[in-house]
Amino acid sequence: MRKGKVYLVGAGPGDPGLITVKGLDCLQEADVVIYDRLVHPSLVGAARPGAETIYAGKASGAHSLSQTEINRLVIEKAEQGHTVVRLKGGDPFVFGRGGEEAEALAEAGIDFEVVPGVTSAVAAPAYAGIPVTHRGLCSAIGIVTGHEDPTKPESAINWDKIALGLDTIVFLMGVENLPQIAARLVENGRDPSTPVAVIRWGTRSDQQTVTGTLADIADKAAAAGLRSPAVTVVGDVVRLREKLRWFDNRPLFGRKILVTRSRDQAGVLSDALRAQGAEPIEFPVIKVVPPSSYAPLDAALGRVGAYDWLLFTSANGVRATLDRLRQLGRDARSLAGPKIGAIGPATADSLAGLELKVDFVPSRFVAEAAAEEFPEDPAGKRILILRAEEAREVLPEKLAERGAAVDVAAAYRTEIEESDAARVKEMLRTGDIDVITFTSSSTVTNFVGLIGGAEAARGAKVACIGPVTARTAEQHGLTPDIIAEEYTIEGLVAALAAAFAADR
Repeated sequence: MRKGKVYLVGAGPGDPGLITVKGLDCLQEADVVIYDRLVHPSLVGAARPGAETIYAGKASGAHSLSQTEINRLVIEKAEQGHTVVRLKGGDPFVFGRGGEEAEALAEAGIDFEVVPGVTSAVAAPAYAGIPVTHRGLCSAIGIVTGHEDPTKPESAINWDKIALGLDTIVFLMGVENLPQIAARLVENGRDPSTPVAVIRWGTRSDQQTVTGTLADIADKAAAAGLRSPAVTVVGDVVRLREKLRWFDNRPLFGRKILVTRSRDQAGVLSDALRAQGAEPIEFPVIKVVPPSSYAPLDAALGRVGAYDWLLFTSANGVRATLDRLRQLGRDARSLAGPKIGAIGPATADSLAGLELKVDFVPSRFVAEAAAEEFPEDPAGKRILILRAEEAREVLPEKLAERGAAVDVAAAYRTEIEESDAARVKEMLRTGDIDVITFTSSSTVTNFVGLIGGAEAARGAKVACIGPVTARTAEQHGLTPDIIAEEYTIEGLVAALAAAFAADR
């Protein structure tokens, strides 16, 4: 059997977006992923389906696997012919023990590559608004371990050299030794008034930063309850934080927000929340599946030229209709002829992406507005509504009342997604979720069913994309705290940011 290959990949400091393109490529091609404690869970989730994932996390004083056991495991998997990614926080060769693992691989005759990562020594300060170098403030920087091998008879750090020889000193994983670090620097000549910042969980949504001086930083960090993992920055560059901070002053910074959209749509909302500083927690409660029967849709699509209007009620409806057309050996050209209406900009954008002209988008993105604002007298018009199987009857009924001949064809239906409800229920119980977001009535209904009733969600705020969804939430015993004025993902995120602005 041929031997496999090992990639020592730096996952970056915490923000999953900071992994390199090559690192992500390796992760998505690996047969086995062996990852550390500081690796963001979403990166482990990015491994290809079917890949074996093995936790080898090491925290101070609590090792899941020893370094020797990790080395042996990586070699064993490679000898079985697998492509292995050893996924390590930060950069593998910056106090990541990647060099030791590379040595073990070389000695075992295993082919390997090193994929560097963004080190927390630079990224954590940057996310705290602290450039580790700055003209006029820093010409020399050093990265020092804050947690030396306890088996050493004495410190290998030349305190007398680094105390005065470096403008900026970055200590990695040294928060437990902060009193000793500060004392050694002062003993060796560094001014006690030198600015210091301690950054815990740098680059993540729960990043916490405490500033002080060498004289008081240990007490301040202890009072704030800072623990590992943390990066300590010593030097005048720390003074720039209040002017340059950009990450931890965003509107939703530190908020944990539950995203209940379907798995294939969750990313849009998650990305928008992350851009405002939140930590999205994806809990898809619905999935889009084919309708119970394609017969009504196929019949309607077969006579599409007989209609005056096609009305799409969601982007899902657009995608499902086009998918069905492809299955029938046709494409978007089959929809030529009738005018086209779309409820909401996301629906309109989906149609525009198919180069289909949208003739009508109501000012409010609900069925009531579509019926009230219909751009011409619907009397005598033949209208086809393409929608979800379980949608409300408001739109066809109101258009029919105005004299239209309305046909409805289900392009898709939604089902409950089998999700990790136990994990979410526990997070709600312990107060680890600040807000639950709902983007449709079906997300509300399915969520309540999955967690066992509205009572389980009492500790979190409820945010709804619009009044229809909010009414459904109320019917299920939830109290909407935030309702978007614009019934879009952008509008929902804006409403969340406004609601929490007063707390910043």
